[in-house]
Amino acid sequence: MHIHILGICGTFMGSLAQLAKSLGHKVTGSDANVYPPMSTQLEAAGIELIEGFDPAQLNPEPDLVVIGNAMSRGNPVVEAVLNKGLAYTSGPQWLCDHLLQDKWVLAVAGTHGKTTTASMLTWVLEYANMSPGYLIGGVPKNFATSARLGESPFFVVEADEYDSAFFDKRSKFVHYRPRTVILNNLEFDHADIFADLAAIQTQFHHLIRTVPGNGLIVAPDNEPALDDVLAKGCWTPVVHTTIKGQEEKQDCEWQARLLSDDGSHFELWYDGECAGEVTWSQTGLHSVRNGLAAAAAARNVGVTPGIAVQALSLFEGVKRRMECLGEAAGVRLYDDFAHHPTAIETTLAGLRARVAEDKIIALIEPRSNTMRMGMHKSQLAAATANADCVLWLQPEDVEWSLQDVVDASSAAAQLVSSVDDMIDQCLQLIEPGSHVVVMSNGGFGGIHQKLLARIQATDDARVKA
Repeated sequence: MHIHILGICGTFMGSLAQLAKSLGHKVTGSDANVYPPMSTQLEAAGIELIEGFDPAQLNPEPDLVVIGNAMSRGNPVVEAVLNKGLAYTSGPQWLCDHLLQDKWVLAVAGTHGKTTTASMLTWVLEYANMSPGYLIGGVPKNFATSARLGESPFFVVEADEYDSAFFDKRSKFVHYRPRTVILNNLEFDHADIFADLAAIQTQFHHLIRTVPGNGLIVAPDNEPALDDVLAKGCWTPVVHTTIKGQEEKQDCEWQARLLSDDGSHFELWYDGECAGEVTWSQTGLHSVRNGLAAAAAARNVGVTPGIAVQALSLFEGVKRRMECLGEAAGVRLYDDFAHHPTAIETTLAGLRARVAEDKIIALIEPRSNTMRMGMHKSQLAAATANADCVLWLQPEDVEWSLQDVVDASSAAAQLVSSVDDMIDQCLQLIEPGSHVVVMSNGGFGGIHQKLLARIQATDDARVKA
């Protein structure tokens, strides 16, 4: 079968393309912007990429068109698909129909931490020799790609609450029919498609309705929004996770006891017994919670807590999730996929706990649809409290000004209008021992490598002088 994918360079659709190719289909696809790392993965898989949406790409006609949720009516190739009467479907529906039917699906849902937790869970199963399949909206460092078929009945999927397609406004995750579900957390997000938190909670309730009675739901003990969802109706056993001494309940089945404030070393407890100590490169209490949830979900398919401890200690992280890109002149540069004030806050808090009094400089591009709409602007200043200095990029096509965020900041904050200006300002702020965190869920104008190169060049010039 020839499958053509519209919006193929998105993390979900690109991963789906690789799965379809592995199933033996001829796969082609197009997107408005074809760029690494997804374009590199797709080309390595032998998938033909077309830049742009010229209807000519439908000649010869594919057997099926899979339409990504970034595509809308009015797009030339979408209109051509409809006018020609071609068979089409959404990405989540294709995944359900062609891959998940005979799988034990382990789904990871929540506003934050889906990619990292799904990566942790997949790695725990891999370490336990279970060879799971997976589809993750990022690239786990313990694996070569963001998706694979696997060699067992188990399949881990990052379960997004965003809508499925322009013709299917249900959340992606209602298509997956999981047997094991992690509910990480729940906050208001995606203001472009959800009116309020209650609307998102309704979708999560729909997800819970699909989980069988002999399945399992893993949830934290400190999330009132999730508690409200579970109270709407739940027909599946629920286990809870908590951090000893940090959160409200101390009688949860799964607990962590911190051995370092930054979350890089902790004991994992199950049912009142310590299963061992996790020592890893991750930081922040959110990372500990993610690890607990992954261990709890893995036990549901037979992985003992002790094996989970060993696996988590070898977890390498995910690209673009506090990924250290390099060091120059004593300055460390990190890339983080920040898309929400809570994500910014927890990431910086974890780094602060690790580096103590070292200087932290945050470079932030408000790029998610919700942040660009200004829905979270009242929370942004407080989210950066653990940074020493913050540089905010004012996007040209955003109608509200970030100056109010700058004025409300407890950290030394500045507003800049371009990536080049941000690099110039950052070079004036850095000193040996500084930690620079670049926070955006987009490419940010290639600032990462440009800044590293400028730091190195400045240091080389200083040494020569």
